[in-house]
Amino acid sequence: MREPETPFEAPWQAQVFAMTVAMNEAGAFTWTRWADAFGAELQNDKASGNAVYYAAWLRAFVRVLVEDGHATSQEVETLTADWHAAARATPHGQPITLAAVGCSQNA
Repeated sequence: MREPETPFEAPWQAQVFAMTVAMNEAGAFTWTRWADAFGAELQNDKASGNAVYYAAWLRAFVRVLVEDGHATSQEVETLTADWHAAARATPHGQPITLAAVGCSQNA
């Protein structure tokens, strides 16, 4: 029996998908704006698969946030580094929080 397909192979893929939907619903960008950015990112990738697809999705999400003035590149880089540090500092199975690395911003 064939296993049902799952759209996400890793939690981060579901999370970036959910963040994109939430930002769209909050009015941060239109789906047309999103589709243009995502399409451009997909065209840059010659490989295929979920990991490549969601890596392009993440790049498009960041691109739209920065280009539309919702965040700066530096803010994205800092928050990304903080989350990676928090993930390393968090015991397996526990929720990751920025407080784990002493960051006051708990996103």
